[in-house]
Amino acid sequence: MSAYKTLLVERAGATATVVLNRPEVRNALDLVMRQELLAALDEIEADAEVRVLVLRGASGHFCAGGDVRTMRERRYTSAEGRARVEMLNRFIVRLVNFPRPTLAMVEGVAVGAGCNLALACDLVVASEDAKFGEVFAKIGLVPDGGGTYLLPRLVGLARAKELIFTAEIIDAAEALRLGLINRVVPARELAAVTRDLAERIAAGPPLALRMAKELVNRAAASDLDTAFNLEAFAQGVAIASDDHQEGVSAFFEKRRPRFTGR
Repeated sequence: MSAYKTLLVERAGATATVVLNRPEVRNALDLVMRQELLAALDEIEADAEVRVLVLRGASGHFCAGGDVRTMRERRYTSAEGRARVEMLNRFIVRLVNFPRPTLAMVEGVAVGAGCNLALACDLVVASEDAKFGEVFAKIGLVPDGGGTYLLPRLVGLARAKELIFTAEIIDAAEALRLGLINRVVPARELAAVTRDLAERIAAGPPLALRMAKELVNRAAASDLDTAFNLEAFAQGVAIASDDHQEGVSAFFEKRRPRFTGR
């Protein structure tokens, strides 16, 4: 994997891990990191051996959102502010639609754009000390990074507005109760649980999981008839695949299937 200034990209088996690596600012998103995140996704997608992507932060925190230090240095114009957000949003769109399952491994803070970075992943595993929050209002900003789209779909419209309006920071237990995340585990178990979940998903049928992810993503903005039609098309592709034949054979032979993505 390539070298980056603000990221570490690691590969273990069929899992690629992108580490946000600006620990001195709790992995805040500067312009370089936004550009490198897009480049890292391109690199990982081009690797046919990768079946799962894990996103995490370095040194005990996930991501503190935008780098507030740069906001203090000078006053941005409206055009500059828009350009910053559009660069981030290009990555969020790529992450939401990434053709492999994605997991956010969250410890410490995941606030502001960092919170939405986690929510853009398919699954979120958090340690007990993790904190989440749409804290934009604290510095006179509106949510970006897809927060206005992702948050209400997870927690409902009224609760999303409350979290945005109050800029409340919630702990992992509350995030789990609201449906914001999938799992909460002790900090010492976070890496192992995330790794085991990634390996379990990586052992699944890549083609079927990619299509299932796309169907679920599209369903939020489509009607029932459209969902049915897309399911029928995708199932037609899946049932003709080598992976389906392997899955059926493994079922009757009482063994684990060995999926290839074909």
